[in-house]
Amino acid sequence: MLIVSGDFELTMDELRAVTRYVVQHAEDVLPVFEQAVPDDSRPCAAIDAAWTFVNGARRTKLQRVTSVDAHRAARSAPSEAAQLAARCAGDAASAAYLHPIAKATQVGHILRAAASTARIGELEGGTTGEAVLQQSLQRATPQLLDVLRRYPPAHGGSSRVAQLMTALDQSLRGAS
Repeated sequence: MLIVSGDFELTMDELRAVTRYVVQHAEDVLPVFEQAVPDDSRPCAAIDAAWTFVNGARRTKLQRVTSVDAHRAARSAPSEAAQLAARCAGDAASAAYLHPIAKATQVGHILRAAASTARIGELEGGTTGEAVLQQSLQRATPQLLDVLRRYPPAHGGSSRVAQLMTALDQSLRGAS
């Protein structure tokens, strides 16, 4: 099935590839949120909703609602790392609704969770974000790279997550 509502087409298989990439990163850092806020299941629900789509279900209100809920959980999280982890989960659920619009802002929907995972690594593990991004490079499938390259490059920003996202974007675009 094609989605034709923008500057190019995206298939459901392509959206599933993007969502898989994002949800894998979100799963990696979910324990950071769960340790900080053990009684809040909203980010976990968003990850489950993302996997539901990745595994072949249709996009539904489930992905939209759980994404919003996870982002709300991020706002009340007690630390930057926990906030970023919850945001990753929200991004995973919303990745099913990536827009086929040739704007650099859309790249955030593909790569922000990976960049946030790298930032969490810096905050929690004392590692460099660039080292964590190496795993993100390895996870990128040819299909993900094809989708990413339809969008303009990410614009740099002042936040560390934006800087990591720009570095990852440049590395992925250079990958074969």
